[in-house]
Parts: sequence; C-alpha cells; structure tokens
Amino acid sequence: MNAESLPGKQSDAASRRDFLKTGAAVVGGSLLGPMAMSAGAFAGGSDVIRIGLVGCGGRGSGAAEQALGRRPNVHLVAMGDTFADRIESAHSMLQHRSTAARVQVPPERRFAGFDAYKHVIEACDVVLLATPPHFRAAHIKAAIDAGKHVFAEKPVAVDAGGVRSVIESCQHAEIKRLSVVSGLCYRYDLGMRATFAKIHEGAIGDIVAMETSYNTHGLWNHPRQPSWSDMEWQIRNWLYFTWLSGDFNVEQHVHSLDKTAWAMRDEYPIACSGTGGRQTRTEPEYGNIFDHMAVVYEYPNGVKTFSRCRQQDHCAVDVNDHIFGTKGRVDVMKHIVYDHKGDEVWRYRGPKPNMYQVEHNELFASIRSGKPINNGHYMTHSTMMGVIGRMAAYTGQRITWEQAMNSKEDLTPAAYAWGKIDVPPIALPGITPFV
Repeated sequence: MNAESLPGKQSDAASRRDFLKTGAAVVGGSLLGPMAMSAGAFAGGSDVIRIGLVGCGGRGSGAAEQALGRRPNVHLVAMGDTFADRIESAHSMLQHRSTAARVQVPPERRFAGFDAYKHVIEACDVVLLATPPHFRAAHIKAAIDAGKHVFAEKPVAVDAGGVRSVIESCQHAEIKRLSVVSGLCYRYDLGMRATFAKIHEGAIGDIVAMETSYNTHGLWNHPRQPSWSDMEWQIRNWLYFTWLSGDFNVEQHVHSLDKTAWAMRDEYPIACSGTGGRQTRTEPEYGNIFDHMAVVYEYPNGVKTFSRCRQQDHCAVDVNDHIFGTKGRVDVMKHIVYDHKGDEVWRYRGPKPNMYQVEHNELFASIRSGKPINNGHYMTHSTMMGVIGRMAAYTGQRITWEQAMNSKEDLTPAAYAWGKIDVPPIALPGITPFV
C-alpha cells in the first residue's frame, strides 16, 4: 500500500485538508454506524452525561476526577481495566473525593480483562481512554464505531498501523459529529496557547531551528510477583516494553514533539535520523526499551528540530523547548520571547488554570453545545513523530515520513492471553532492520 492510498497521508499539508474534507463528506450508513446523541439529550433523554473510564491507573483516575469536575450532571457509571485490583483502587480513591456522589459504579459495572473496554463503552456517553498506549487504537475505534465521545490519553498508538487506524477513526468521528479530545495537555495550557500565538504572529520571524529536551530520572517499576504470568508482568510494567508503550520517545517525549509540531502550524517533518541505546537500565525488569535517544527531524524548508530524551537516574533533568527564528527566540516552557540581543520582549502574564482540567472543561462544553472538538490530526501525527524517531534510533537509519507511514511494523502480540509472552530483543542500531 503506498502513501497515497492511506487515509490522510498524501502529504502533511494534504493530510490536514483531507482529514477535514473526509469528515464533511456525504457517506452511506455503513460508515456512519451509530450517530452521536444530540446536544442536551443523553441517557434516557435526560441531561446527565454518563462517562466511562477505561484504564484505572493514576492518569485514568485523574482524568475521571477532572471529567466529573464541578459538573453536577456528569456521572461516572462504568470502569474497566485489565486488572480488577486497579479498578477497586481507583474506585476507592474517587469515593474519597468531592465528586464522590457522582461516582455511581456498582460492582456489576466494573469490568476486568482484555475485553473490559467493550462493556464500558456500551454503558456510557463519553469514554475516557487511559490504558497503556498499545490498546488505544482499538479502543478509539470501538468508541467511535459505537457513537461515543472520546477523551484519549497520549500517545494514541505505538506503531504506524495503529496511527493509521486512529486517523481513520477520527475521520469517522468528524462525520458523526463526535468530540475527540487528546491528552496532549499543553495544547490546553493558556500560557502555551498565547506563546504559540506569538510565534505564529511572527514575534521571532521565520523559524530556523528548534531544540527540545525531555531528560528525566527513571520512573516506577513493579517487581515481578511469583503468581504473575509473563503477560501480567509486562502489562503491569508496560512502560518498559515497546509493544505496550512505544518506548519513551513515543510515550513521554510526545509532549515535546507535539510542541514543535505546533510551532510549525502542524506541518510535520519529511525525515529524521537518530541514535540511542540502553546504558543504565540494563536489567531484565526494564524490558526492551532504550534509556536515551537523540533524534534530528528534518523539514522541507531546511528547518531542523534537535530532539533528545533520557530516563536515567542521577543525571541532570532538562524538560525544555527552545525555538529560534530570524528575529529572536522563544523559551517555550517559560512563555518568554527574546530578541536577538537576549532582551525580553514579551512574557505571558495571564491566568494559569490547570491544563488537565481545561481539557475536560472544553470537551464537555463542546458536547453540551453540539459543537464537537476533534483533535485527531495533531494527536495522530505527533504520535507518529515519536514512532518515526524511535524507528530511526532503533535502526540507525535515516527514515522518511512516507516510509514510516507505510511501515509494516506491527507490535501486536500473537494473542491476548494470560500466559507466556517473550520479550523481544533490544534494538541494535545498524543491525535492527527497518520494517
């Protein structure tokens, strides 16, 4: 299959146009399937919006609390996770919050297992998807097919096939007038919005280069228990397995990559090359991911993004983005514009509400108003920036966007079953092939 035959993949500029055109197309009922409910008419014709949570870890629990917010007519009615203990832990936590009265999830609507998402989707109007990223594409498809609004945590896939699937699902959501809001939360930060507006207004002139870093310490790890199968051990430690997380260039650094895409008005690179490896997290409990990567993204106008990320203990933390232009530069995280002399010419001084809460405020406002939000373009393409960067670091090759989008790489396991599942070999640049 060539790039022209993939949904929304002819070129980056054409991709955005086609994404919107396809959403407005007149199509048959076979594509539309169940339609979104009209604004103001939800469960049983009432004005109560029923939400369901799929993925009951810390981010999922936080998303549920933010979705409930101060909205009296939003109720949490179903919860699902691969593991029953995660559901009970999240349910207990939410029962001790100010939103407890609207947490209405009896035992019969708490679903565990690989198919839990199907039951949650059936029970709700809006589904919050916060599982390990591997499952996101299938869950988004099921929700959109069922006519449900979606909040999807980042990233939305771990390989190109998953990205292509989500692009198609979001096109269907456009047609069905469903809201799809992404967990790329910086897009909902008011300071960031103002900062990128200044960039787009020409405050630094034409962009000539970008530098982005997401260098942190190591993250959590759950020691393997004797009763755990290979599958359970891997899913409970999903960060460390490429098939589940996409590696951290995809799972974590996607936030930074998305900001560089935003600066470029959501035009995406034509190619990248990179390096990376595994120096400090070498034990088996860290699966098969890298602990550092550096990737250079190339744009057709000669602009390059110099990207690096690291998860190593006892090292300097640096989570920052700098954008350089013909007239000056921007310190993105500080929301400051400087001229070429280094003098500050603008700083954001406006309100700073919690960006996670703003995501949900705008999602539910869009549902109530019948004016859907669809973040499909940037959430899929920024995810793909993470995937192509991983491909370049793993293989040691220069990978074009077209090659990556047509990649046949499929990280899906042979079966979703509680049993043996081998850990794939750790990538070796120059040896690991591009697929």
